Amino acid sequence: MDQRVSLITLGCRDMARAQAFYEALGWRRVETPEGIVVFDLVGQALGLYPLADLARDMGCAAGDLGTGAATLACNTRTREEVAQVLAAAKAAGAKILKPAHDVFWGGHIGYFADPEGHVWEVAYNPFSTLGPDGAFRWGGYE
Repeated sequence: MDQRVSLITLGCRDMARAQAFYEALGWRRVETPEGIVVFDLVGQALGLYPLADLARDMGCAAGDLGTGAATLACNTRTREEVAQVLAAAKAAGAKILKPAHDVFWGGHIGYFADPEGHVWEVAYNPFSTLGPDGAFRWGGYE
């Protein structure tokens, strides 16, 4: 298996609400078959898929899937941008789980949950600067 993630799929109970949330953050969806929503990202894509259909595809019950046991992360170019992204997420309907704050390793982070309960970390990491296109790599880009 290649060392990469191509597509992150979030199971959603309310597809319209989930789509509206990400569009309110300024994301633009790409053309997809009816019933799914996809946003192209830098080097990968984020998909929204009906939770019941995702569970059926996996061969399990929707209640077994849950949310919140993992986080998605969006790194920022500046410390100040963390609070800006959290404010935009809140305005779009997110629940702020932890406001922007400094952390022991020298970064600045905050957390929110999207309307479906998927948890996002917004982080500024001064040791992992983003590439010109916003791509993240541990240890940063020179």
